[in-house]
Amino acid sequence: MTPPSHPSQKTSPKTWQEFPSGDAVGRHYWAARRAAWPLRRLWLDTNIENIENVPSEGGVILAANHLSFLDSLLLMHSVPRQASFLGKAEYLDDRVTRMLFPAAGMIPVDRTGRGVGRSLGQAACKLDAGEIVGIFPEGTRSRDGLLHRGHAGVAHLALKTGAPIVPVGIIGTDAAQAPGDRMPSRGAKVTLRFGSPIDRGRWAGRRPTSSVKREIADLVMREIGALSGQEYVDEYAHTPSLADVG
Repeated sequence: MTPPSHPSQKTSPKTWQEFPSGDAVGRHYWAARRAAWPLRRLWLDTNIENIENVPSEGGVILAANHLSFLDSLLLMHSVPRQASFLGKAEYLDDRVTRMLFPAAGMIPVDRTGRGVGRSLGQAACKLDAGEIVGIFPEGTRSRDGLLHRGHAGVAHLALKTGAPIVPVGIIGTDAAQAPGDRMPSRGAKVTLRFGSPIDRGRWAGRRPTSSVKREIADLVMREIGALSGQEYVDEYAHTPSLADVG
């Protein structure tokens, strides 16, 4: 489902200090999860593969391809533990979504670059506290169905926290709810395929240089591509994207 639109209630924050604090993110996660259950289980034909690849404790980064608004909702609620997600700050332009989305687990990110460090800092705190954080390395939805080059935010978080990265291939959400569709197609088949964790030992002790971050981001995208079956293109998606942290 697309976020509600209330043009008369636009209340975009003037500064990043006005965005929700880290403590506010996920405050009502389990209530949101229960509310989303009918969509996941009754409206859509959702198949979850290899969920056992998600560690049962400790900080974990879920890194997935991005095809639809549905992706974060389905991915957050497919894991047996509470999860937060980095999502575009534009969702908070509306008063209703500004209240609901962070409470359900969204960490807002300004994709133009302002405040990215703050958002990644919030995500790192969640990981250090032993929680799950999800990220879409492409930074925006793929409008052409191809898998695009990943930004360095996922590598930044892995190097900063030592959390393992679990790649995820999401299949079918672009057909279930394409950009612009108000509602998902009933009975649409969706698959979430979890890959083996990319162990923190691969980058233990390495300095967080731009080249190291690029190496990690490229590895993550290769793993996601193997899971999603998408054709990879070595170029960024066109919309300004998340955390090209060098």
